[in-house]
Amino acid sequence: MTANETLTIPARPARPFIGETLTLQSWEDVKPLYDNLLERPLHNADDLRQWLIDRSELESYLSEDFAWRYIRMTCDTANEELVNNLNFFIAEIQPPMTAVGNELDLKAVNSPYLSQLTDEGYDVMVRGMKKAIEIFREENIPLQTELQTEERKYGAIVGAMTVTIDGQEITLPKASDLLQSTDRAVREDAWRKIWERRYQDHEALDQLFDRLRTLRHQVAVNAGFANFRDYAFAALGRFDYTPQDCVHFHESVAEAVVPLLNELAKERKQKLGVDPLRPWDAKVDAEGRAPLKPFATGDELLEKAITCFDRLDKELGDDLRIMRAMGHLDLESRKGKAPGGYNYPLEEIGVPFIFMNATSSLRDLVTMVHEGGHAVHSFLTRDLPLKAFRNPPMEVAELASMSMELLSMDHWDVFFENPEELRRAKLQHLESIIETLPWVATIDKFQHWVYENPTHTDADRRENWLRIYDQFTDSITNWDGFAYYKEYIWQRQLHLYEVPFYYIEYGIAQLGAIGVWRNYRRDPKLGLDGYKQALSLGYKRPIRDIYEAAHVPFDFSQAHIQELMNFVWEEIQKLR
Repeated sequence: MTANETLTIPARPARPFIGETLTLQSWEDVKPLYDNLLERPLHNADDLRQWLIDRSELESYLSEDFAWRYIRMTCDTANEELVNNLNFFIAEIQPPMTAVGNELDLKAVNSPYLSQLTDEGYDVMVRGMKKAIEIFREENIPLQTELQTEERKYGAIVGAMTVTIDGQEITLPKASDLLQSTDRAVREDAWRKIWERRYQDHEALDQLFDRLRTLRHQVAVNAGFANFRDYAFAALGRFDYTPQDCVHFHESVAEAVVPLLNELAKERKQKLGVDPLRPWDAKVDAEGRAPLKPFATGDELLEKAITCFDRLDKELGDDLRIMRAMGHLDLESRKGKAPGGYNYPLEEIGVPFIFMNATSSLRDLVTMVHEGGHAVHSFLTRDLPLKAFRNPPMEVAELASMSMELLSMDHWDVFFENPEELRRAKLQHLESIIETLPWVATIDKFQHWVYENPTHTDADRRENWLRIYDQFTDSITNWDGFAYYKEYIWQRQLHLYEVPFYYIEYGIAQLGAIGVWRNYRRDPKLGLDGYKQALSLGYKRPIRDIYEAAHVPFDFSQAHIQELMNFVWEEIQKLR
């Protein structure tokens, strides 16, 4: 089947307000449009509604312009022109855009006609506007510009990291595949080289983080907050839970999940027949089987993912086909690419871009379906009339992606024709959930400590990282001789550098995703329909209501986490 036979490739919608020929080369290109929005009289509710549509059109254009600059830079971090193109937007466009955005928010919330906009979603949008106005400070604009420039340095540092193994220079993601080798000496050699390479840049990454911490704290203080943690909760629009709720999440995970992590580590040590269990033993198959290789190339990964999505719902497979037809994917690892993976929404065209660093591992399969879940979310919200409606909070965005990991799992025979390999893949993924929740708690608790203690030293940070890390990791793995690496494990987490406090969402959404999967297991139609219905809401309702639409509670109490872990553990036992 070809794209031309079945697909309608989306066209960019008309631009009645900003025009069809706008090209962004300077702030002066868009300033008249912003002036129009600022100066336009609003005589009734219909005027206000159209004004919001026009603002959304302009901001969607600018969002997509920035998106392409970011995408192209991450695809080739060594290309100076691409880096400069991104930095131009950050330095020349975002500062005035931020300032005028605050003025537009004020105009909207002060309009006497605002109360007449009673359609679903406006109340959620206005709530966000009011919070943005509350925390806006003119003096923070240059600081936020500096922050964005500094944050991008992380990808350049890490993207340049390579190691030489068997005479071949390879990226760290490719080297990490060797951690699944059944030859323990090969695993140890790869692990040592990876961590020695990371350690070479630990001082540069420490210094970068210090600069980011200082800048972020100043932004918070300027906005009247005691620390950046409290500012971040406001800036991220966390209306549905508090920092104390996060503390409860940490405590619940420590009680309900970490014991299972220890059980898995004990079983791994016993099956491998090693004493002690070392860090390079964490990813190898515990029964000595060769690593799973679900695909060989990025094209094969995509084709199999499409087939997998088709089995859930043909519409979902078509979403990926459209992205392929439009060239909106860059999947394979190579030197010079930024680390990690993402699905970047493109606000005008409504067809997102997936970026990742695939080699040939099960983890890459999971990343593909994870980002594919984000992509499905983009497609389900693309026709909502306002940009604000199309931008749900991360607790909802990650529900889309993490649910897809589990919903797709029963169709992974597309990747594994051998039933035994399929069983192994499912088992490994479910075990990874038990690993994910403690890691989320680790990173989130660490961030709370970092920003509640903004004057901490590097030594303080190492000490408290180890204290927190040890609370949420297994007590079986032996790190003797490598304490200096262990002190810097946190530096591998991109979110700490580029998107601070964006991480607890993975834990909250993982709980929701288990609930979605459990519903799907009980009633596939009800489970999938609930998933799609929730995502289709975009951000027209509060988070709790969106979770309710998916038929799952927005709850991370110890009792609820324990209930979900019991379900996952039962599924693990069935696969053994």
